Amino acid sequence: MKRKIVIKLPMHNDKAKSKALKIVVAEEGVISVNIGKEIDMLEVMGEGVDSVCLVKALRKKFCFADILSIEEVKAEKPPQTPPPPPCVLQWPPPPLPICECNYDYCSIL
Repeated sequence: MKRKIVIKLPMHNDKAKSKALKIVVAEEGVISVNIGKEIDMLEVMGEGVDSVCLVKALRKKFCFADILSIEEVKAEKPPQTPPPPPCVLQWPPPPLPICECNYDYCSIL
């Protein structure tokens, strides 16, 4: 089950951003990491990510890290195509063409 974890983290410069990204990517199960709309937000997407361990690792370097939200991400199902119409058998079968040629070999049949 995929999860989206939003973490508030003080990232004031590019060095702090790169440190945070390195720490988050090193965790097991992380698929993608984005810096949120606000500068201090970090969005982590992953499967089986332990949010508590992730925040503990971030607190070792940044001292302040808070979990804002944890959401389950549901996979979008592709639109279903309608099944093809069933094959209809015609009974009685259509008559075969009749050839009235006098040749030994007829190209119609």
